[in-house]
Amino acid sequence: MSTDSVKIASLRTCPVSELSGEFLVASYQRGYRWGAVEVNRLLDDIYGVPEREPYYYLQPIVVKAVADGQWELVDGQQRLTTLYLVLRFLQRKFGEELVPMGYQLSYETRPGSADFLKEPNPEGRGHNIDFHHMHAAHRCIESWFQTSAGSLDSGKMLEMLRLILNKVAVIWYQAEPGQDSRELFTRLNVGRIPLTDAELVKALVLTQAKDDAGWADHAQEIAAQWDSIEKDLRNGELWAFVSGRADDDPTHIGLLLDILAGGERGRGRPQYQTFESLRPGITSHESALDFWNRVVGLYSLVVGWFEDHDLFHKIGYLVTSGEDLAELAALASKQTKDAFDAALDERIRTRLDLTQSKLSELRYRARAVTPALVLMNVETVRRRTGTNERFSFQAHASKRWSEEHIHAQNAPELQTEADRRDWLKSHLAALQSTPLLEATATLVSEIKDALVARVSKDTFNRLQARVTALLTDGEGLDMHHISNLALLDSDDNSALGNSVFEVKRREIIRRDKEGLYIPVCTRHVFFKYYTTAAPQQLHFWGAQDREAYLKQMIETLGPYLQPETDEALT
Repeated sequence: MSTDSVKIASLRTCPVSELSGEFLVASYQRGYRWGAVEVNRLLDDIYGVPEREPYYYLQPIVVKAVADGQWELVDGQQRLTTLYLVLRFLQRKFGEELVPMGYQLSYETRPGSADFLKEPNPEGRGHNIDFHHMHAAHRCIESWFQTSAGSLDSGKMLEMLRLILNKVAVIWYQAEPGQDSRELFTRLNVGRIPLTDAELVKALVLTQAKDDAGWADHAQEIAAQWDSIEKDLRNGELWAFVSGRADDDPTHIGLLLDILAGGERGRGRPQYQTFESLRPGITSHESALDFWNRVVGLYSLVVGWFEDHDLFHKIGYLVTSGEDLAELAALASKQTKDAFDAALDERIRTRLDLTQSKLSELRYRARAVTPALVLMNVETVRRRTGTNERFSFQAHASKRWSEEHIHAQNAPELQTEADRRDWLKSHLAALQSTPLLEATATLVSEIKDALVARVSKDTFNRLQARVTALLTDGEGLDMHHISNLALLDSDDNSALGNSVFEVKRREIIRRDKEGLYIPVCTRHVFFKYYTTAAPQQLHFWGAQDREAYLKQMIETLGPYLQPETDEALT
């Protein structure tokens, strides 16, 4: 297959002094709208370019070839128009020989726009709204070059001319021949989704391959591999495993590129930092291929982790807890598999930062409660034998988790009758599912009678106290101790927070039957898996249940607990 059949976007650095041809602004775009703030910012940025920097890069200019020397300007008209106005201003001061103008712009819906840009006179500014803004930008440019005395600063103008011709470049992104211009424009401007680092890197790598006759096979192969990796990373479980998130990024391969680029991670990462960091290593043909091999190598590494049962759970827990995947990749490159596995255990141990005694003392909303409960869920699944079941980091990442009291706290007073009626109805169903002792039967009858009429506060408080007493086992137990806590989706928690154990148990069973995601240890709690003594009382969460639950927690988290200090042992 020839390189001509590889329809890909291409990318190159284009100094402003080399811009040439005619740029057409199509009718689907709005016109020129930059004001004084944007114009002054561009001028200030160019004038402040450090001498050590090879170029000051404008953000990507997106074009599509129309004909020889003609380009449809899909994105970048505000920047190129302003730059054109600056160059024309300097040309009028220093002449065409010193200030060559290699390109021009025209607007499909604004006849005469190319001529007006050359001479943005005040007489023509009222012809249409675009001319008005172009003239205002011209006046702003003139004002920027003026001294405090009101005269033009020729030294400042000469320095700006030198910088524009020698230091300013655009990232020239030529879209694929078959790409729909309107759709691309809508994404970049209306949808406010800029070109991603990944798109720029892909275009640069493939341009390096496509421009060399001996790289035809490489261009085709890299393009196919890129798309395959992107598709694989869009698998929800794999993406949550490597990112700790369930949200859908514009490009998922960008995470691998961020790792290779280094630098600040997350939302604070500057735009195009990854592209700028990787570009120097891609610009020669050999380096581009070496770079791509590094991308494939990193991808193979994380997929290997994903397919390894133990590594999947340990690394997945660390990533979902905030560990940097880049650090884990660097750690793996320096060690054998056994040493890496031991290093992961130590990282989990450090992140958890608990001894057995500290674990046993944890209470509601302590910093370590949620990490401990999450790890218990992950480890419970990891340690199972004879099954291919894996912890779902995707399901975990898609929810907001909170610490649910297994047996309810003292419920706050319910202010509305609707809330009081709902509470009585749900607990009536729970009472009817318990063995019908005489006290239970009497209370059921009284609740039914109360629901026939208006439920006053006094009636509700009396019935609530009796229901809670009947469905509670163990007075004086610490409601906030970790042995009375489990993970539950925050939305579910708000609906169940005021209910006794039996009501919650019934609701968990209902949701489990519907296939809704419930953490494995939360299911075990409400299904009484941890309580081994018989006969069990399914409707209470009492002292025996708590002891068994805490014992299992200590056993499951044991390998990741810190040694006891001398102070803790005394």
